[in-house]
Amino acid sequence: MKRILITGKDSYIGSNFKKYLERYPDEYNVMELDVRDENWKNYDFTQFDVVFHVAGLAHSTPDESQRKLYYRVNTDLTYEVAKKAKESNIKHFIFMSSIIVYGSGRIGEDRIITKDTPLTPDNFYGDSKKQAELKIRPLEDRHFKIVIIRPPMIYGPKSKGNYLLLAKFAKKTPIFPTLDNKRSMLFLGNLMEFVKLMIDNEESGIFLPQNDEYVSSKKLIKEVAKIHQHRIIFIGIFNPLLKLLNKQVYINKVFSNLTISKELSTYKENYCRYSFKESIMLTEVDS
Repeated sequence: MKRILITGKDSYIGSNFKKYLERYPDEYNVMELDVRDENWKNYDFTQFDVVFHVAGLAHSTPDESQRKLYYRVNTDLTYEVAKKAKESNIKHFIFMSSIIVYGSGRIGEDRIITKDTPLTPDNFYGDSKKQAELKIRPLEDRHFKIVIIRPPMIYGPKSKGNYLLLAKFAKKTPIFPTLDNKRSMLFLGNLMEFVKLMIDNEESGIFLPQNDEYVSSKKLIKEVAKIHQHRIIFIGIFNPLLKLLNKQVYINKVFSNLTISKELSTYKENYCRYSFKESIMLTEVDS
């Protein structure tokens, strides 16, 4: 039986992963630990085989006043947890980083992340994740394996962030631009299976999981609206204006292109248990 400690109690990913593994009661024993204060430092890590570190601050456009807090939580805390895990003779550490370490996509630019793409985060949120990766990697040795996961936009039942905004928009808007874009996305259920495989196979390295197919905002809006039987007319009249507004943060988030090369997301076992249509149905029914 694998004994797993999730550092980041009540987090969206951590809590869902705990529930996901509860379907295998004879294979996994999972505990969540609150690391929002200093008490976690006194917790006994030695009883676990794996630490899955999900605690962190996430906001693609953070306020400048929060700069120090982001580095404290996303960078320093990650290192401190990893260091304690190693000192406790835990053999496996998994860190939830983010695709944001590569920076953002742009409207009209066909941006594809490959193995040669440099880490060029746009802001201190992305940089705090990048610095966390740089700090923990030297801890790795043959007795302490580290997995760094850089996922694209994660969505699923009761998820927040960009997906929630788009889904709300899809249920109300009568019109939507025809402007095509391509984004990598990752359904929660596919991520859960991927992390499980990382643990089962005792992996190490940097991984970029994603759904089998790229998605456009237009396709996402259309699928959500269809589920809720809401009629939307797609028109191209606003496309030129959107391209001119590509420096507006929210416009760029919705219509930019940012994909992960498929070869970077291929794994020896299939983790994409859900198709895009299935994932949107599950997300909307349970939200």
